[in-house]
Amino acid sequence: MADQGAFGKVYLVKQCEKHFGPHAAWFWDVSQSGGGVFMDMGCHGAAFVYWFLDRPKLKSVTCQMGTYVHADITRGDDNSIGILEFGKRRNWLDRDSWARRGGMDDRIEVFGSHGCTYANLHMGNALQTYSENGYGYAVEKAPSTMGWTYPVFDELYNYGFPQEMAHFARCVRGKETPQATGEDGRFVQEVLYAGYQSAGLGGKVEMPFRPMGVQPPNRSVVQSLEVENC
Repeated sequence: MADQGAFGKVYLVKQCEKHFGPHAAWFWDVSQSGGGVFMDMGCHGAAFVYWFLDRPKLKSVTCQMGTYVHADITRGDDNSIGILEFGKRRNWLDRDSWARRGGMDDRIEVFGSHGCTYANLHMGNALQTYSENGYGYAVEKAPSTMGWTYPVFDELYNYGFPQEMAHFARCVRGKETPQATGEDGRFVQEVLYAGYQSAGLGGKVEMPFRPMGVQPPNRSVVQSLEVENC
């Protein structure tokens, strides 16, 4: 739709990915994970918007984050807000959380000069259900099935897992070219480091960002990073 001009000039992409925390214990340990929720899920949004806007030049990164709910088990951030400013007045607002009760919230919103769209990646294809007794499985990370729930239909397909595995296999066989490149991965890593630097310093980080003497970018060490330009 964007390629066909449905939204006109896109000026803002909003993305959120929220739940009450990861499955595996190592995510909570910043010495293993390198950071908190921004490291865990902010990477998804950064990769998406970079692809969606056709890999534009990034001007700056601004992030606010903190440990609001899970301070008893982690030093990593459990809630974060990030802003990426691209050229030509295009912005990305990212909201990630390990502190959100009620299961997964995964949404994308696109705003342009001539239109907008809202993609609810979980509840958008779910069965709105009320049950006082509860039942089995509803959707990933849903803590309970009593009351109102949104059991998702064909969950793995709607997440895109079969499609991405098929694409990967075809790339290995030389039948397709990877949609994501190593340079895309480098871009996401730069965004993550700049985001933690921004949160540590309390201000905007200009891009490109080239940290020196790199350490794991969790909040306890981010202020000690030496940078060439921030």
